Amino acid sequence: MQNSFPLLPEAVNEPVKGYTPDSPEKKEVLDTYRKLYNQTIHVPLYIGDEKIETTATGEMRPPHDHQHLLGTYSMADQTHVEKAIASALAAREQWGKLSFEERATIFLRAAELIAGPYRAKINAATMLAQSKNIHQAEIDAACEFIDFLRFNVQFAEEIYGEQPQSGDGVWNRLSYRPLEGFVYAVSPFNFTAIAGNLGAAPALMGNTVVWKPSDHQVFSAQVIMEIFEEAGLPKGVINMVMGDPEMITDTVLASPDFAGIHFTGSTFVFKEIWKKIGENIHRYKTYPRIVGETGGKDFIIAHPSATSNEVATGILRGAFEFQGQKCSAASRVYLPASKAEEILDQVVAGIKSMKMGSPENFENFITSVIHQGAFDRLKSAIEQVKKDPDTTILCGGNYDETKGYFVEPTVVITKNPHSDTMVRELFGPLVTVYVYQDNAFAETLKLVDQTSDYALTGAVFAKDRYVVNQALIALENSAGNFYINDKPTGAVVGQQPFGGARASGTNDKAGSKLNLLRWVSARLIKEPLVTPTDYRYPFLGE
Repeated sequence: MQNSFPLLPEAVNEPVKGYTPDSPEKKEVLDTYRKLYNQTIHVPLYIGDEKIETTATGEMRPPHDHQHLLGTYSMADQTHVEKAIASALAAREQWGKLSFEERATIFLRAAELIAGPYRAKINAATMLAQSKNIHQAEIDAACEFIDFLRFNVQFAEEIYGEQPQSGDGVWNRLSYRPLEGFVYAVSPFNFTAIAGNLGAAPALMGNTVVWKPSDHQVFSAQVIMEIFEEAGLPKGVINMVMGDPEMITDTVLASPDFAGIHFTGSTFVFKEIWKKIGENIHRYKTYPRIVGETGGKDFIIAHPSATSNEVATGILRGAFEFQGQKCSAASRVYLPASKAEEILDQVVAGIKSMKMGSPENFENFITSVIHQGAFDRLKSAIEQVKKDPDTTILCGGNYDETKGYFVEPTVVITKNPHSDTMVRELFGPLVTVYVYQDNAFAETLKLVDQTSDYALTGAVFAKDRYVVNQALIALENSAGNFYINDKPTGAVVGQQPFGGARASGTNDKAGSKLNLLRWVSARLIKEPLVTPTDYRYPFLGE
């Protein structure tokens, strides 16, 4: 029996470790990296209290060393997916009735496990599986994941504390029920933190989950399941299945108990899922919640009043960290003619100083792109640029897949603001620059707004506050996360809730209570403290 209202630990952002040359964290993560590299593992399906190994398997290989086998993973068939759904529904009976403090304890414990004994392992696994350098792995797999878990608990407490007013002699209260059914989580390759949060956020609110991680993130997804298991997450609350994505999705969406989807991935796939949900709407017990963060064609626009080295740094970090494989990565840039040469000279100098190779070497800022498909897409785009009379490669443009899927940081200059690489999402280390005349800033703002179907992130660089305000107004609907004099990447949980609109998703702001609200269904309870015993109202008197 609960006879108290526990005061939860205050959520604070996890400090980012530096991994300086002689630091203990550098030694620990490299030792762990080499240990994981030199062993071969098999990742099973996690369904209820079973870890199922199947005869159908997929391979896990480091993108920067694709001839090396890290291990294999089991691939589900339809019966496994149906079993995972049944497991989630069975677990919901107890999990949904567990007190909030008990659920919160599990995820707070998971955060502490990542901050301590699992930090090196989850970072090293992310370096291997997704080819992230140590800084990108640290801010993602360790810090952002920890922040999601801690802040979600705080946000959930705030939600549960929001209650209606009670009138004279009446007590009104809201209970925030988990959704009736199960939640389907579909996660991308590029962020281990997102992969963990897509299942953890609904689960914290009392839901149970069928989770399909990306085929190219299974190696670190396995570590997430290990952490949840050690933290005490009951079996069946989050079920992990890998395999043919269309088969898994179709099987999930065919269930009458499908209650919602938490998705991060491509715009096309998300729209196709939404379409299938619509086609199946008459079979569901409830209207499913559809929450998704999808693509981006994110921009930087600089005004003549901007400081050149600030703009150059914003481009270098915004476009090329993690090889541009962030939904928020800068991929189109608008520079004023008076500053363009100075800015671009600094960008080129920065790129020439970047080293590229395995994330095991901490001197490497750039590693490989995720897989053969990504490499081929970028290679094709670069070759097309070379043929386009309106575009010129200023820097980079080389690629090599001999050992890993390596693509040089590439800067393209275009005379056509609607050229292919200015419009199409490429998801790689390629940024396209359009130079506008200084007196055409207002017209260029319209161009920024109208060029892309996406509206995820964007940045304006300017020292003139009237100009900053002008950009904020003109680009109001162009980005869900808007940055002033900063790169358009690196949203921090609890500080910059993340999400975009238009073709970039439903803008439900991961890292805020706005997202958690989607995973509950409120029930109003009214109770008169003294129940009336006569139907007559005073107006009926003679």
